[in-house]
Amino acid sequence: MALAGFVKARQGTLRTGGALLALAGTALLAGCHRGELVALETIAPSVRQQMRYAGSANFVGAPIDGYRAPRCWLAEPAARALAGAQAEAAAEGLTLLVYDCYRPKRAVRHFVRWAASDDQATKEDYYPRVSKRELLLHGYVAEPSAHSRGSTVDVTLARPCNGGVVPLDMGTRHDFFDPSAHYASTEVTPLQRANRRRLRELMERHGFRAYDAEWWHFTLADEPYPDRQFDVPIE
Repeated sequence: MALAGFVKARQGTLRTGGALLALAGTALLAGCHRGELVALETIAPSVRQQMRYAGSANFVGAPIDGYRAPRCWLAEPAARALAGAQAEAAAEGLTLLVYDCYRPKRAVRHFVRWAASDDQATKEDYYPRVSKRELLLHGYVAEPSAHSRGSTVDVTLARPCNGGVVPLDMGTRHDFFDPSAHYASTEVTPLQRANRRRLRELMERHGFRAYDAEWWHFTLADEPYPDRQFDVPIE
């Protein structure tokens, strides 16, 4: 091969290699996040999942940005802690049922846009006694969200039944923006209060701390990424 032809071929190889390297860097960046955030089913496959934000059965009434699949992703230590809680629940004939786990930052921005809009379609089901303006003022919709750090879950206890699950009665639905959803609310029955206590004590035994304003909300006390806010979409 003539020298000029060799140089030209070599330059083409370098250009191609550089493009491949750039693509590999992009893949590695995405893979980095996916290494930090693991799919719960790979660690605790028996935990039931009803990922509400991937569909329309939520307080916005529409699929939420960043939820491309109905999957629970968590930081690995949080997933392993949840697996421990699941093992204890299973020994009592129960199961954990998760409604939300890691939440991309873009999903939080979607919530904030919705809270600032005039859309009231879900008011009766999710915030009947609270004005929409108060959702941001009182922290029902918060930016940033602990969920974006990868160690927070929205979870309840349920009984397996005919292939499905029946959640224990906690007095309110998940994401009910109302004082009655506070852990210590006196508006709920003794049975509902006992069920909330059962859930909280289980989660605390496995390293999670509770949030008093939402009976379903728990964050791993020793979370691995306390200063991170992830935004990789769930797939």
